[in-house]
Amino acid sequence: MWNIFVLLIFDEQLNFSSRHEYTLQARHPKLMTFSFVTALRVSNYRTLTQARLSDKGLIITKPDSWFVKIVSTLFLCSSSFDDGFLDYFRKHLTPSHVLEVLRRLNNPNLGFKFYQFTRERLSMSHSFWTYNMLLRSLCQASLHSSAKLLYDSMRSDGQLPDSELLGFLVSSFALADRFDVSKELLAEAQCKGIQVKMIVYNNFLNILIKHNKLDDAICLFRELMRTHSCLETFTFNILMRGLCTAGEVDEASRLLSDMRSFGCFPDIVTYNTLLHGLCRIDQVDRAWSLLKEVCVKCEFAPNVVSYTTVISGYCRLNKMKEASSLFDEMIRSGIKPNVFTFSALIDGFVKASDMVSALGMHKKMLLHGCPPNAVTLTSLMNGYCRIGWVNHGLDLLHEMKALNIPANLYTFSILINALCKSNRLQEAHNLLRLLKESDIVPHAFVYNPVIDGYCKSGNIDEANAIVAEMEDKGKPDKLTFTILIIGHCMKGRTPEAIGIFYKMLEAGCAPDDITIRTLSSCLLKAGMPSEASRIKETIVEKQSTLLKKSCHESVNADNTILVH
Repeated sequence: MWNIFVLLIFDEQLNFSSRHEYTLQARHPKLMTFSFVTALRVSNYRTLTQARLSDKGLIITKPDSWFVKIVSTLFLCSSSFDDGFLDYFRKHLTPSHVLEVLRRLNNPNLGFKFYQFTRERLSMSHSFWTYNMLLRSLCQASLHSSAKLLYDSMRSDGQLPDSELLGFLVSSFALADRFDVSKELLAEAQCKGIQVKMIVYNNFLNILIKHNKLDDAICLFRELMRTHSCLETFTFNILMRGLCTAGEVDEASRLLSDMRSFGCFPDIVTYNTLLHGLCRIDQVDRAWSLLKEVCVKCEFAPNVVSYTTVISGYCRLNKMKEASSLFDEMIRSGIKPNVFTFSALIDGFVKASDMVSALGMHKKMLLHGCPPNAVTLTSLMNGYCRIGWVNHGLDLLHEMKALNIPANLYTFSILINALCKSNRLQEAHNLLRLLKESDIVPHAFVYNPVIDGYCKSGNIDEANAIVAEMEDKGKPDKLTFTILIIGHCMKGRTPEAIGIFYKMLEAGCAPDDITIRTLSSCLLKAGMPSEASRIKETIVEKQSTLLKKSCHESVNADNTILVH
């Protein structure tokens, strides 16, 4: 029962450090005679097991735990096994051991390889819990192809997922854009008589809607209507949201009658979804009528989301009288407006060029104890800048900083645009530097007004410097290149304009007619007719290449349709 062997102890860098002889007493004495022990190269072997010293040596108090550690280490360090090892493992390695080895490896890739080793080399069957743990870890690591192979093996072993594992797999594969697998899982569960909870279908419907797969969602919903007598209001609401997002509001409205036939009753979420859908297609009057219907006929009252949705719809249509009337009705109903309500109204008044009403609504907002956010203050800045009060807009920027309200990209864009229009280019440039120091990802549309301002003022070098700054965190767009080409042509910098033109093409931006005419005129004035002709040929060639690519993609798409 006793075996003495030599363990080679390695440090964390796998350098040889010392040799020790240990006397071990274990459940698996035959394992001690194998020569694999001398091949162990694991730094944590110093913490081999929970053990205690006695006068006879080191006694393992948890032989199963020790065996799991040995198997894990051997799997990590060995590339091949002889028949003696395989025979021993077949006799002594159990499904419980496999589960513990997977936990110890704590790596989905390694776990899957160990599973394949035990299945292919040892012909082992595995427990549900092994499949459960490994499937979840593979999906969480986005290794869905391996997870699908494992699931197929699970089925061939006669194992089926329970409702919780099934729900996890359906959602995980759907989120990975593997909707075919999710559908297959649900279809098989139905055939095998596995009870699928409604939350599994709801989650899958939700993902389909978010991935703009409305047709698939409708098909699934119809299947549920056919096979399930007890649907949930939540299920109807999900499909309604998808239909409303797609502009199919009338179809969503018809679901109201279907709900009642299944013993479901619409809730406030149902109506808010329809209100939002109607406002999205600019049928705001119809939305207000529905809101009144909720007030009169339903057992529940509209909430702040209901009113704010319709108010926002009117503001977007510049119908501020109706929006203000509905706001007053909201107050009379005892519903407290929130920051979104006030922000929508302030933005609406600003865009209607009614700065007085916008400021009045801002005061009401503060009186109601509702602090403004970045959207609110940015709308007010926009209002000030529209009437030329740029300094008031800058004051609001300082106020935002004092209130610890972070400015957003549009805050900077509005102020920079206004400063450029007032020919305050240096201040606009300073705001660009402030933007660059923030965590906000800049876009070309914020930089373009400053670049344009410097080009028009003849300061091309400063414009080039700003483009260089922009390229540190973002990319120029078509307008950026156009501004630069025209600016360089106006200054007679023909070679630079040509260079920017080719850079524009390399970036995938197609020049418009104004850019081409300006550059061609500049080249002719500079006595470079051949270069002008070459540029025109390049554009024709580029357009021809894009056309061929488009035709090729269309043919491939048609072939794909024919194949399927």
